[in-house]
Amino acid sequence: MRMKLLSIAAMTVTPLFMAAPAAHAVTRSPLLDLGKAELKGEVQTRYDAAVTASKTDDVRRSDDARFTWASEAKAQCGIALGFLKSGTVDEDSVNRCDASSARLTAPPAAPSMPAAPTASADCPPDMKALVFFDWNLDTPLPEAGATISQLAGLRTSCGWTSFKVIGHTDKSGADIYNNGLSMRRAANVAAIMGQAGIASGDVTTEALGESQSLVETADGVREAQNRRVEIVAVTGGQVMGGQ
Repeated sequence: MRMKLLSIAAMTVTPLFMAAPAAHAVTRSPLLDLGKAELKGEVQTRYDAAVTASKTDDVRRSDDARFTWASEAKAQCGIALGFLKSGTVDEDSVNRCDASSARLTAPPAAPSMPAAPTASADCPPDMKALVFFDWNLDTPLPEAGATISQLAGLRTSCGWTSFKVIGHTDKSGADIYNNGLSMRRAANVAAIMGQAGIASGDVTTEALGESQSLVETADGVREAQNRRVEIVAVTGGQVMGGQ
């Protein structure tokens, strides 16, 4: 089953939803001033646009960060929708949904003379790419290649010195099985990163099984948003994204 951008993965970052602690504050979205019904409609619109964008060839193959923001918007808007369906407004995921959607739809910058690398929308302070998987598989969906290629291409200009690769599963299956599956997922993503030119010594892997869902579900539920690997960028020893 295919879900709903980290990344890179796209870029990075799925779910559904339970929002993970944010490493950095996000600007408050004006969407939070809307009533719940209107807010749900606006978030749904952004979610649908992100899903469509993440499947569009020109976005998936683009040399900018649109695919990353499509993946992130898809994930964060999905999380916000999950909360709204239960009658709860999760401000963090709404803020991130709106911010990622704005980055996705922003017009490309006009060409300019080459300049020294500087911080840009491609190098946000909380970069986390998300890669997704079909049920019970440890090989990622095809979009993973584009996501990882973007990460590799941006690495030097963004100053990323290494990456942390974290595997996750949904809540179907036994804990011990899911722990192993999440590790295989992380290892396979790390291998693809190696093929993209990122040295294995610059990548660490971790497996969290079903312990940190993006979308909260009952035990045994197959949830596409939770079947993921998070790729967290590290700059000079400092982790730039969070789980």
